[in-house]
Amino acid sequence: MKHAARAFVFDMDGTIVDNMAFHTRSWIAFFERRGRAIDADEFFRTTAGRQGKEIIRAHMGEHLEDDEIATLNHEKEAVYRELYLPHLRPVDGFEDLIATARASGTKLAVATAAPPANIEFTLDGLDLRRHFDAVVGATDVARGKPHPDVFLEAARRCGVAPEHCIVFEDAPLGLEAARRAGMRAVVLTTTLPAASFAEFDNIVAIVNDFSELDVDSLFARTI
Repeated sequence: MKHAARAFVFDMDGTIVDNMAFHTRSWIAFFERRGRAIDADEFFRTTAGRQGKEIIRAHMGEHLEDDEIATLNHEKEAVYRELYLPHLRPVDGFEDLIATARASGTKLAVATAAPPANIEFTLDGLDLRRHFDAVVGATDVARGKPHPDVFLEAARRCGVAPEHCIVFEDAPLGLEAARRAGMRAVVLTTTLPAASFAEFDNIVAIVNDFSELDVDSLFARTI
């Protein structure tokens, strides 16, 4: 039976790759050098999915000029790439899932708060970019998560209505962005336990990795 156009929309960090611990470590190192102590768990819960410029302004002040923000963000991201490079690999089952989705006619998109250099580092470093119909990052939208902009732009570029998109996320701010976009979601527990997402009513599955997921059954699930 022919179905309406549909799409999988993947957050990148913490979802396609299990790397959020390295992002948090690099942010902590970045702020410690400037005399600011950061609690790792609280930092992740309140910032995962936000753009780097938003995080820097929140912690260092709204007075900073755009060029100062860009320099600081570049410094932090360079630390992250150095830390994570030896561990770069997709989450288990990811490549099989997207191959099955592609064969079924499902559109594929990435919607991330990452800047271009980190998107290149991950998607091109793993030779994954060629599989996606759309890649939307920090420079494509003005606001990071929990605003829905990045997911709505991914859906627009794929030509798929939001209600026919399923988002894959690992963070509460990302789940809230998907909810605001009118999209169902699959949670990856790469960084936080399932209990951390109890408040969300747009979740169709909570999994450790992609290995047991079935494309058609995900779209058949309602909330």
